[in-house]
Order: sequence, then structure tokens, then C-alpha cells
Amino acid sequence: MSEFLSGFVAIVGRPNTGKSTLVNALVGSKIAITSAHPNTTRHAIRGIVNRDNYQAILVDTPGVHKPKTLLGHRLNAVVGESMDSVDVILMCMPADESFGAGDDFIIAEIAKHPRSKKIAVVTKTDLVNKAELAQKLMSISALAKDFTWDEIVPVSAVIHDQVELLTGLIGGLLSPGPEFYPKDMVSDQGQEKWICELIREAALRDAREELPHSITVTIDEMSQRESEGDKPFFDIHATIHIERDSQRGILLGHQGQRLKDIGTRARADIERILGARIFLGLHIKVSKEWQRDPKLLERLGFGEN
Repeated sequence: MSEFLSGFVAIVGRPNTGKSTLVNALVGSKIAITSAHPNTTRHAIRGIVNRDNYQAILVDTPGVHKPKTLLGHRLNAVVGESMDSVDVILMCMPADESFGAGDDFIIAEIAKHPRSKKIAVVTKTDLVNKAELAQKLMSISALAKDFTWDEIVPVSAVIHDQVELLTGLIGGLLSPGPEFYPKDMVSDQGQEKWICELIREAALRDAREELPHSITVTIDEMSQRESEGDKPFFDIHATIHIERDSQRGILLGHQGQRLKDIGTRARADIERILGARIFLGLHIKVSKEWQRDPKLLERLGFGEN
């Protein structure tokens, strides 16, 4: 019997390059929220790929960007920390976008980790034709000036094209090691953090243009009721934090309809994840300039490590 392999894989790239969608596809379960808006991911989320002969722990990082706030600086720090001591670095570059200075910056950061294996993943291949994709693949090798990619792989996570191929290539680059997590585990993300992320995703679905980076969510209270049916029942009260008074009306919508819609969508997602029925109470709070306030960032879960 062949030796068991395991290791950690950092998934990096500019904002909105398909990292979270790819993580969900590789894991085979939704463990990272997705949005068409950049910088949806705010924490290094671990997804776990389990196969008979290997286990790969995927670290889905926030997109590297030019920071304008203290939160932005801390998100970039998360990426740097995630690339330290990993076995494989996987960089996402969308097939439908041109390479730019952001890609060059990330590649220069990747070069600082010579011991890690490196995979270039061309994402969103379903959005281009074969000729455009071939041209993109040929130009990727030249981007890495101080190292050579171990693999260059075109993938569409949306239609699941070449996802299993990429999974196998990742497994082949790992080293002999233990199972870090039980085989039935797909993420190490805590339950409350996951619920906060699902609420934030529901809010971003309608309000991402008006409130692109201003929303964060905290759980105020979560308790289990005596259940009369076959499923447990949870009461969850959460606060959606915004930065300015003027943003309250955007989240509420006409006669509070947008907030009701956010709650309905989030409740359905949370019930599916928990396998339970829930009551979800949402409250809006103005936490002024929270992205720039060190004390507020600490309180909202974005403290320095």
C-alpha cells in the first residue's frame, strides 16, 4: 500500500479571481462564501480535500489588493501568513482578464517561498473560447521570472471542468504525512463564524454595489430550544455592522423589505448547513469607520495575530 500524503495548500490571487468558488469545487461542499464583488473572503478559511491516499488542507485567502484601510492591510497580512510553511501555493488567474501589476506583485511574493510547489490555475475557462485560452496558457510561463511553475492548469469550477484533474495534481505534490483532520470533515471553520459569513453573503447579494466593503456580521446570541419535531431548533440573533447612518436605509430597503429578504435567504442557507430549523433575528448597527478603527477591528474579529 502506498504511503499516505498530506499537506497545506495556499490559494492566492487578485480579488475576484474565483478562489472561493474553486475551493468549494475542490472540497465538494460549500465552505467559502462567494460573490461577484471583490474581497468577499476576509479570513483564511480551511477547506479539507479527503481522498483514500492523501489529505489536502486548502487555505482560501482574501484577494491581495492595494489596501486603503487598516482592514485592507490586515487582509493582506493574512495572505502572507498563509503562504508561510505551506506545501503548495496555487495562484488563480481568470481566463477572461488580462494580466496586470497585481499579478506581478503576487508572483513576486510567491517567489519568496522557494520550498513550496507552485501551481498556476487559469480559472473561469467557460467564459473564453479555445483560442483565447491557449494564448493565455502560453503567456503564463513568462510571468514567473524567479521560479518555474510545477503545473499550469485551466479550470472552470462553475461547470466542474478539470477540477478532479487539479485535485489529483495537488495530491501528487504533497509529502508523506498524517491525517490532520477526520475524513468526514470538510472545513475547520467555527459554526458561528460560518453563520456570520452566510448572513454577510445574503446581504452582499443585493447591496454589494452600495455597500461593497462596509458590511460585517457578529452573533449576539445563539441558543437551542426544546425541540418538538425531529430537527433541533435554534434561536439566532445577529448584528449587521455598517459604517455610516446613511447606509442603514440601504440595508433596510422600502418598508424593511430588503432586510426581510436578507433574513429569508440567510435562514435557508443556515438551516441547510446546520440540519436544523432556526429563528433568525437581524439587527443593524452603525459602527462608525470600523474598517479604520483598531479597537473595533479587534472586537469584530479582525485582530492582529
